[in-house]
Amino acid sequence: MYEGRKVAVIGANSYIARNVIHQISERYPGVSLMLYDYPDTHPDRFSNYKKISILDRKGSANGFDDYDSFLDVNERALLNILSEYRSQKSSAKIVFPSTRLVYKGRPGLLDEDSEKEFKTIYAINKFACENYLKQYNNVFGVQYCIFRICVPYGTLVSGAASYGTAEFMLNKAKRGEDITLYGDGKQRRTFTYMEDLVDVLVEGGMSDRCVNDVYNVGGEDLSLREMAEMVAERYGVEVLSVPWPEVALKIESGDTVFDSSKLEGVIGRLTNSTFREMILDKG
Repeated sequence: MYEGRKVAVIGANSYIARNVIHQISERYPGVSLMLYDYPDTHPDRFSNYKKISILDRKGSANGFDDYDSFLDVNERALLNILSEYRSQKSSAKIVFPSTRLVYKGRPGLLDEDSEKEFKTIYAINKFACENYLKQYNNVFGVQYCIFRICVPYGTLVSGAASYGTAEFMLNKAKRGEDITLYGDGKQRRTFTYMEDLVDVLVEGGMSDRCVNDVYNVGGEDLSLREMAEMVAERYGVEVLSVPWPEVALKIESGDTVFDSSKLEGVIGRLTNSTFREMILDKG
């Protein structure tokens, strides 16, 4: 399947990218991979890796310049990629991972048109990038596909770990430490196991029907407390409620649970794993 396709992964050393690269290498041998990032080497030692700086419009061989803002890493980097895309008259489709943080949280399911709210610079960056892609499509015909991801967890690659919610809980519990939750921990999220997420990114990215649009990535609906209690039970620790720090409370989004029916109507349901079976029972 997808024999002869070419996939360029920009930011190839990141958590999600390393898992995508692993899965394509294992399951899609006919796909040609080209990997790009700013460090000297790829952590998984792929030979088809090239060091680049996407913060330099001239594409110098030097690595990323030191940066101290999310604007450089997110927005300016994407705009530089889009500029290069245009200069090369590329017809490739850009697959862009976005975030749950663009939504205004509320009880119930959020679809792609649900109300937006931006409580962090990162959320603004991601939404800006989504709109850059739409603008470049409208003006220059750039093809894109945006996937909004809620909370990914797990890994297919040793050493490629997230700093997210699930890993925080698991790492504490494995050390025999109690798990702490701000407040009652009742806020709900869509949790997506990495293997399922990679399948969505690859299949959606390759699909001719998944183009020039935004899609929520599905998964399992859990509260933070439900997740914490599963981890605590597995490792014999306790779940403790602690007061909200002032800043954390101000940027907390509330419930963000995804309606992914739009994406599933295009590529089918690819998210079938549960937190218990994929992390706890195998951990």
